[in-house]
Amino acid sequence: MDIDQITDVLINLLPAVLVAAIAIFFFKQFVDNEQRRRRFLIQKDLKKESLPVRLQAYERMTLFLERISPTKLITRVNPTSSNKEDYEALLIANIEQEFNHNLSQQIYVTDECWSVITASKNATIQLIRKANMQEKTDSADKLREVILTDLMDKQAPSNTGLSYIRQEVSQLL
Repeated sequence: MDIDQITDVLINLLPAVLVAAIAIFFFKQFVDNEQRRRRFLIQKDLKKESLPVRLQAYERMTLFLERISPTKLITRVNPTSSNKEDYEALLIANIEQEFNHNLSQQIYVTDECWSVITASKNATIQLIRKANMQEKTDSADKLREVILTDLMDKQAPSNTGLSYIRQEVSQLL
């Protein structure tokens, strides 16, 4: 074979190679697009199935934060004696019991949301302990009064958690 024949073969093969390259490119694009579409449909189905469960978890965490709100907690949990330490322990035990009851909900909420909820719980416990350590607190009834007075100046720690939950749920919907 001489050079002219090789050149003729190459010139004849060039369109076929070009068409094959374009076909491979478009086929690859099509396959990639189909994979993305399938993943999207699977995620859409999973989201449709998991959204009610996640919303229920947010509802339960909202209920938890409402129940540990100091004003509602004090109204719901009455002192069993006039001892302020006993009442403090009773309030904290009630908060911990509520928290432990809802521990499983953390798998349905974001890590950041769970951290905010935990921080709200801990801040509420800290508020109760600080109120108990004040000199003017000498009985369980006085402890209740001091906690309520402290909350007149600032917002309850659970309100921060509630605000965060509202924000996160609005992003889900």
